[in-house]
Amino acid sequence: MSMMQHHFHWTYGGDGVQTEIATETPEAGVELVHIRISLEKPATPLSVQLTWKHPVADIHGVWHPNCGRNRGFVPDWGAGYASRLTNSSPVICLFSGNGRNKMTFAFSDALNPIVMKAGIHEETAEFHCSVVLFEEPVAPLSHYEATLRVDCRDLFYCEALNEVQNWWSGIPGLIPAPVPDSAREPMYSTWYSYHQRLVPEGIEEQCSLAKEMGCESIIVDDGWQTADNMRGYAYCGDWIVCPDKIPDMKGHIERVHRLGMKYLLWYSVPFVGMHSRAWSKFKDKMLYTIEERGWGIVDPRYSEVREYLIGIYEKALLEWDLDGFKLDFMDSFLPPGGQKPEYGNGRDYVSVSEAVDRLMTDIMHRLRMIKPNVMIEFRQSYIGPHMRKYGNMFRASDCPNDSIENRVRTLDIRLLCGSTAAHADPIMWSIKDPVESAALQLINVLFAVPQISVRLDQLPVRHQEMAAFWLCFWRKHRHVLLDGQLEPYHPELLYPVVVAVTSDILIATAYERTVVPLDRELPETVILINGMRENGIIVEWAANAGPRAVTVQDTTGRVVQEYKLGIEGLQQISVPPAGLVTLIAGK
Repeated sequence: MSMMQHHFHWTYGGDGVQTEIATETPEAGVELVHIRISLEKPATPLSVQLTWKHPVADIHGVWHPNCGRNRGFVPDWGAGYASRLTNSSPVICLFSGNGRNKMTFAFSDALNPIVMKAGIHEETAEFHCSVVLFEEPVAPLSHYEATLRVDCRDLFYCEALNEVQNWWSGIPGLIPAPVPDSAREPMYSTWYSYHQRLVPEGIEEQCSLAKEMGCESIIVDDGWQTADNMRGYAYCGDWIVCPDKIPDMKGHIERVHRLGMKYLLWYSVPFVGMHSRAWSKFKDKMLYTIEERGWGIVDPRYSEVREYLIGIYEKALLEWDLDGFKLDFMDSFLPPGGQKPEYGNGRDYVSVSEAVDRLMTDIMHRLRMIKPNVMIEFRQSYIGPHMRKYGNMFRASDCPNDSIENRVRTLDIRLLCGSTAAHADPIMWSIKDPVESAALQLINVLFAVPQISVRLDQLPVRHQEMAAFWLCFWRKHRHVLLDGQLEPYHPELLYPVVVAVTSDILIATAYERTVVPLDRELPETVILINGMRENGIIVEWAANAGPRAVTVQDTTGRVVQEYKLGIEGLQQISVPPAGLVTLIAGK
């Protein structure tokens, strides 16, 4: 047991309230702060704040689940980072310039709205840190307990974050959903390639081509349920197949299954459009309505709303033999305008978050009774610890044709998702792209499950060869890329070098002109991938690392060079743009 490193201050402004704070240090560098609130009678609690300070010493970046490309500090008077069941996660990681954890703090309550902050106090060069509860009205309560976990151990920052997801997974009621192997195989998505203009013959043709390239499932996105192609949701809610687009959904899915592909279907869970038949049934059971857009967000606190939604997915799974669902827009389940929502009058929950948790728990129970390995995809940013209970695929949020953004988002997901399958945003590129440029779309998401979303029949031959090669490479090395020890270096620079390693293979990808640090004991096979549009990778090897047989391939997999190399110290290895080099010991 070690001495406490921080002084925690607890403020609550209400009367008739008992508050208690207890701290423990289960191991050196880790502090657990247990908070308890008791009210004399059930009431909506006032805002509560837990605060502490930490010196700004050797800290050069901050990471949180929604940080995107901004890993910079905020002042103590700036806004914090909000999280709730369907948005982000309550965790912040402060790290050094060499990627060491300086302080990672996480909160056990990932269900309710939480605001966390680590802001710079200019006068003292300290972080003023806080966790704020109940700034948004919640259900009346008489008792509340939660735990803050503060980790200041000298770990690689991603180890500290992995410890957080392990901690969450051990909390009662937060056990992650099992992940079927099919959720960890490349997929084809119709979104960027077709948008809403779906044609069953076209989908089946893409499935046939995608299967040859190495894809095992298709996600048919928005458009199957409506003749309207304006990309809004005013016609959502009935979830009846548009007969003008897919006259025979069951037969269509059977044909896809005969090609050896699994079939996932898109649904926007909370939206009911004003042009749907469901509108008249549920128009008075909305959390809020977006009048100018023509749809509303149903209130899951009504049991009839939950049962309606569950029945839709259950019926689709039974009638069409689906293999999974893309359940979209979960982050729209919000109280109206942050105000205290109405309750009673037929609602059986007060809290929107608790009602969504009940909805998703019941959905997954009913679906898994029919098909235990059903796949469920959620999209960033509703990828927190509660969402891992229901979903087994977490996908990067939309970033069409943006390879760098896709890399950053998939790696951000990987840092907290544990065994849940991290998926790239569907990968698209222009047929006019140089093949090496197009390849960067795939290379940037190698450490997540790829989804392809281009018209495969329209690709130039070299593009087809490139896509087939990288998908083959990914499948061959999936055990390293997804399950190996992940080392994403320099999060403040958007991960310019990423390494994944097992006992027998190390794969390192350089996305910028920098040094790849491999001054370590190396496994038998080392693969260096050039995620740039220029030739060569600079590597720092261990002294006397020994000779290696070298095979150099271009971005279509064609072998362009083979030779033997003694490796040690700082070396530049010739690798074609968007190509790779394999170095095997003892040959």
